Amino acid sequence: MAFHILQKEAQKASNFVFSPLSFQCMLNLITVGSRGPTLEQLLSFLGLKSINELNSLASQIVTAVLFPSNESEDLTRGPVVSFINGAWVDLSFHLKPSFQELVKGVYRATAKEVDFVNKANHVLHEVNSWMETETRGLIKNILPQESLGNDTALVLANALYFKGAWDRQFDATKTKNKDFHLLNGQIIQVPFMTCKAYHKHLYGCFDGYKILKIPYQNGQDSRQFSMYFFLPDAKDGLQNLIKIFRSNPEIYNKQFKLQEEDLPNFWIPRFKFSFKFEASETMKELGLVLPFSPDGGFSEMVDSPELLMLSKVFHESSIEVNEEGTEAAANCFVDTEKQLELPKKCPSLAISSFQVVEEDEEAII
Repeated sequence: MAFHILQKEAQKASNFVFSPLSFQCMLNLITVGSRGPTLEQLLSFLGLKSINELNSLASQIVTAVLFPSNESEDLTRGPVVSFINGAWVDLSFHLKPSFQELVKGVYRATAKEVDFVNKANHVLHEVNSWMETETRGLIKNILPQESLGNDTALVLANALYFKGAWDRQFDATKTKNKDFHLLNGQIIQVPFMTCKAYHKHLYGCFDGYKILKIPYQNGQDSRQFSMYFFLPDAKDGLQNLIKIFRSNPEIYNKQFKLQEEDLPNFWIPRFKFSFKFEASETMKELGLVLPFSPDGGFSEMVDSPELLMLSKVFHESSIEVNEEGTEAAANCFVDTEKQLELPKKCPSLAISSFQVVEEDEEAII
């Protein structure tokens, strides 16, 4: 999905940031609450064979990437990483015990009963405040006004936060404006950062692109987080780079063979931006249509004769990269509506991409 959206945004020459971890965990929650053809379609989309396989993989990733984590603001002890899931269910519904057990156990989510019929705006404010708090203020007002109503049955949401200091920080006194080439051919001035010339960097050249890996301080943390920068050889080569990875998505998850090299003329742009989109149409384009159908197939979520269907899926990510390190946040929100009866049938700014990875599990966050 990330590549599909990235290709669209690259054509518009706009910035794009996306959290695979946030979005996949949301898809996982949707999947464990589904059954029948909807379940089969979701598992196929995720490339998995069963709910057990899905939950096992989710448990491994959540445990390895997020627990235990540095809860202080001392980044020399390692990056601050937090991830939380939440569920808000209407008073007229009750989560099935099996679904609630999975939500709380595997996905470490909290569930709360709310009144969507009479207090939808109050719940909307509560969810937005929850998101803002869990992302340390980086993401605000993910839900537009009037996006929840008396037809809302269940809201699922998550919030991811990351803050890490570079293992070797950039020298802020050496940061200076340099030419930056936009996809539309325009050249603008943006601040570029550099390190001391004698520092070695993990670097590799591949067919059509280069990779630079910059680790974060891990201190007492046994995990190692790093940021990978992908730079096309050609100034207008981002589209071609996307095609390379779309043709073989496994490339993006593999261990690249990088070597320590001297890079005397090494510059990285300092940047800060956010990206927000409503994902339902993109999901349908990629073949996920049954979750949005009137009989969405989510009978494993709640005890109710009423039919549930997905209505809206929002995702927002924000990132800042500067001389000290990286601060980023992401969240995903799903609105599940009730369908009382089945209706009748009727006639970049970018020349490179990047990813933050936890090395042991190769988990892209």
